[in-house]
Amino acid sequence: MRVKIYDLVSAGGDASVYAKGYDICMVFTIFASLMPLLVKNDTLFLYYVDKICAAIFIIDYVLRFLVADFLLAKHGKKAFFLYPFTPMAIVDLISILPSLIIFMHNGLKIFRLFRLFRTMQVFRVVKLFRYSKNVTILLNVFRNQKDALVFVFGLAMSYVFICALIIFNVEPETFHNFFEAVYWAVISLSTVGYGDIYPVTTMGRVITILSAIVGIAIIALPAGVITAGYMEELSAQKEKDDH
Repeated sequence: MRVKIYDLVSAGGDASVYAKGYDICMVFTIFASLMPLLVKNDTLFLYYVDKICAAIFIIDYVLRFLVADFLLAKHGKKAFFLYPFTPMAIVDLISILPSLIIFMHNGLKIFRLFRLFRTMQVFRVVKLFRYSKNVTILLNVFRNQKDALVFVFGLAMSYVFICALIIFNVEPETFHNFFEAVYWAVISLSTVGYGDIYPVTTMGRVITILSAIVGIAIIALPAGVITAGYMEELSAQKEKDDH
């Protein structure tokens, strides 16, 4: 029985018709569960949609917990203790909690916090990762290219700090604190340029020009790393499918 449950809830490339149907049902449920976030005022229909989706998520969570030793095979019986702390299990739990909190509130203060907890439903989108082969490939790319991406991220942060430090000392009248300088540096690095904070001196504008130009190159680096890694992962996946 548990083997059948495992085959049903484990999203694999050679999944059965029932497993694929289960995946489609879960994807539909995830999108349906986000409907209450699309409107400001709750309706009775959306209330029941939210509760039905929460019930389905609870069943899904319980089913996955029952086969935790299959999902985390290398841990044996310890899997039942470790599974609730895995990333996707935490996401599953977070996606359920907002729908259950309404049953627990007993005061105006908690009721006011209810909408804050409801925003946690956005995490339900993350559950889609489990059912998308392309997203899984992309996650593998990030995992395999993490060293290069960490280096690029560190380079970008260092560049932001240096630019902010320079502009903060070049134009102390324009930037009242270092955070504003950091904010400006990030906007310049991304070449967005909101125009709410900008240098007014010639030297400050020269620094802005250089910051924007170098920013284009830095922003392009992770895109190149991810693209190259994605192509490698696709090739590896194709070779795996061919064999």
